[in-house]
Amino acid sequence: MFYPDSLHVYRVTELDRFRWLVHGFGTRLADVPSFFGNLATLKQIHSATWVAAGGRAGVLGEGDALLENTPGSVVAVKTADCVPILLVDERSRAVAAVHAGWRGTAARIAAKAVEAMGSRFGTRPADLHAAVGPGIGKCCYEVGPEVTAQFGGQGRGRLDLAAENRKQLEEVGVTPEHIYASNLCTMCRPEEFHSFRRDREAAGRLHSFVGIR
Repeated sequence: MFYPDSLHVYRVTELDRFRWLVHGFGTRLADVPSFFGNLATLKQIHSATWVAAGGRAGVLGEGDALLENTPGSVVAVKTADCVPILLVDERSRAVAAVHAGWRGTAARIAAKAVEAMGSRFGTRPADLHAAVGPGIGKCCYEVGPEVTAQFGGQGRGRLDLAAENRKQLEEVGVTPEHIYASNLCTMCRPEEFHSFRRDREAAGRLHSFVGIR
């Protein structure tokens, strides 16, 4: 279950039980970069490219998923309608932050991040927990035929990014009961979230973060 804390960050009840974990989905009222002196981010390019942070901070290159297993390190992605996904390996204490817009989702960035965690950290999908944070909902996300075709549809339609990413996570072996969805639409809630589709160039960015104490 997602809930807002006193710092205007949404947390996930099911992840709070991991005392070694730092995590959250920032709102427009949260200054997440100021919380951490060691935050690692990426220049996001709507791809299936992942980067291993390796304890580094700052902008670590181009890509759309950041992997980490170094104690004291925090990785983050920035969104304004795209879906942020936090992956947590409870056994090996490894994490990833994923940025999934429609292009990244079509390229299976979340699934690629799970596979990369397996190759780098020995992560088993059965040990993973995945939190799918606030993004534009199916209620507000009408797309053209060139986008629906990427997901097996035809003509104009409404795209459910959260559902598409859940499907991909399940396909690579993440336990359905370990996938937690916020069901929070960034376009519907202007008081809490930035939305590029709603605000265009005036939209800010939301930081979603995960790390190891």
